[in-house]
Amino acid sequence: MRALGRLCTDQGAPNIEVLEKLFKAIDEDADGYLSCTELKALVVGIHLEEINLHENDAIEKLMKDFDTSHDHQVEMSEFIAGVTKWLTEARGSEASSPEAGPDTMKYLDDLHEQTRREHHFLGDQSDESVETVENPRSTVIKAVLLLLLGTVIAAVFADPLVDAVNNFSSATSIPSFFISFIALPLATNSSEAVSAIIFASRKKLRSASLTFSELYGAVTMNNLLCLSVFLALVYIRGLTWDFSSEVLVILIVCVVVGVFASVRSTFPLWTSLLAFLLYPFSLVLIYVLDYKFGWS
Repeated sequence: MRALGRLCTDQGAPNIEVLEKLFKAIDEDADGYLSCTELKALVVGIHLEEINLHENDAIEKLMKDFDTSHDHQVEMSEFIAGVTKWLTEARGSEASSPEAGPDTMKYLDDLHEQTRREHHFLGDQSDESVETVENPRSTVIKAVLLLLLGTVIAAVFADPLVDAVNNFSSATSIPSFFISFIALPLATNSSEAVSAIIFASRKKLRSASLTFSELYGAVTMNNLLCLSVFLALVYIRGLTWDFSSEVLVILIVCVVVGVFASVRSTFPLWTSLLAFLLYPFSLVLIYVLDYKFGWS
């Protein structure tokens, strides 16, 4: 708008003359330094409202990048060095297309478009402000007490649940295997499935992260805490152990999914098909081990 010229020369190097003109244009009081107020004018001129970035946060990040002397103001040499660093990072970013050569400014447009896409997938976090925990110790104690309460409830209702499954199987002539390993898992895990679908449908990076966190939490509770309590009860009460096939299937599925998720950062559609196939594989393996090889 001020016709200062291009930020880079035809050879792709930073245009020092233009950067000096830009610095002087921002330096309204002509004292040779850029204050936070003057940097705010630069931030406003960049039109950061397109990605809904808070101006004060942008000024803080700008000052952190440029103010290498840590005197809360930016001199001309720091300004030129900061812009040069930005241009170098933009040119070397993965967003640069092949046609964005050293004598073109297209790599800036490519980086800008990549930033817009990443911000879109990240989503607007203005309504997801992080609340600080006033008393972490009491929060931890409350969480532990709730876990203990849940463990007691599970222990109290374990026998009635088993009796209800057996009675329902006898009354309806439905095999207990079908009720225990198909009907009950679908019923007890339906809440996680529905919430995961709702979060994933938003197609935002933060929502996807929350979905993974919830699923990992459910896996941890089901396979670590609940199984540990179950094994402890079997050991303490001296019960007969005939659940080797079930525990083996849990171990196999956790290892397969854990290793697969550890070596990948993106999960295409075919990965979900692989995960779904582990469910019928588990049922077949339990059936074969229990009823063909007599593990049960």
